[in-house]
Amino acid sequence: MAHPDFSGLNGEQLLEDLQQYCSKIGVSDIHTSPEKGSVRLEIRLRGVLEALPPMTAENYEQMLRRIKFLSKLKLNVTNIPQDGQYTFETEGRTVNIRVATLPSRFGETVTLRLLDPKRGIIPLETLGFPGDMKKQLEELARLPHGLILVTGPTGSGKTTTLYSLLSTVIGTARNIITLEDPVEYEIKGIVQSEIDPDHGFTFSSGLRSILRHDPNIILVGEIRDLETAQTAIDASLTGHLVLSTLHTNSAIEAIPRLLSMGVSPYTFAPALRAILAQRLIRTLSDTSKAAASYDPSNPETYAGRMTLPELLVVSPVLRDMVLTQEREEALLEQAKKDGYLPMKEWGKILVEQKITSKEEIARVTS
Repeated sequence: MAHPDFSGLNGEQLLEDLQQYCSKIGVSDIHTSPEKGSVRLEIRLRGVLEALPPMTAENYEQMLRRIKFLSKLKLNVTNIPQDGQYTFETEGRTVNIRVATLPSRFGETVTLRLLDPKRGIIPLETLGFPGDMKKQLEELARLPHGLILVTGPTGSGKTTTLYSLLSTVIGTARNIITLEDPVEYEIKGIVQSEIDPDHGFTFSSGLRSILRHDPNIILVGEIRDLETAQTAIDASLTGHLVLSTLHTNSAIEAIPRLLSMGVSPYTFAPALRAILAQRLIRTLSDTSKAAASYDPSNPETYAGRMTLPELLVVSPVLRDMVLTQEREEALLEQAKKDGYLPMKEWGKILVEQKITSKEEIARVTS
């Protein structure tokens, strides 16, 4: 799509107009990259980077100083990364912006992540989960204990899915506590806590503290190390339902990944209930669906986004295989016998239904 040209505005007005425009069209991230002679400006829309007209170095410097002021970063520090946040108002709601700077050859690069409350809790069906899978996920969220993992790369919608899962059990007489980095959206009816590694409040230490507050359901933002992984597993075996995320390409890969971290297979196998892997794909516009042909490389071919999932529900046979640490290929073979449909197979179905393009499926699954 054609975007406005912000390059001629001074720094403060440029930032204001840019963030208002980006919140209006659903942009998730704004990226700036200083280069020789100008500054590249890009936005991530429906998961894809799109270029805007470049800024002058002078206008960018003004905008960067405004960003640092708003997010309480040190204006005179340019040689080390800094992180901060600020908010702005748009159309009757408050949007939170997470700021990250990074030194580069021609100046500081800055990335702005827009955490818009209108994208907060989205029903599972709206996210695009098939009816049967939606029902399975809702049943999993009502289990009294166990470990449920959501996997995928950064930006694949893992947190959004977890929030949606939690929303199905809020108000059902269950104490829900989250441990996040950072808290992306405020959710009524649950306790949300944000880690602070600089003061020793990490996922692993925070999880131990949460267990003293008698939770029924615990959301751990991400499993990054053995201590967090084993504590989450132990918690799921002692009467808690634990939800967390992991960075793996497929649901099956999460099993050898955690085992390679060093978790005990004797506790991991009985704890694991399900693994959901996912990507976000662009969906075809009505015009493209009706056309005899379309250009899959044209952003205007697409009108929205949805989840491309694969759900592995752990069967008794698969649990025994995890216990004996079977190879990934054997786990995949058994999972398929149990009804597991890999992401690429789901993608073929969506292409046949003219929901998306085969090029889009290839883009996110290659």
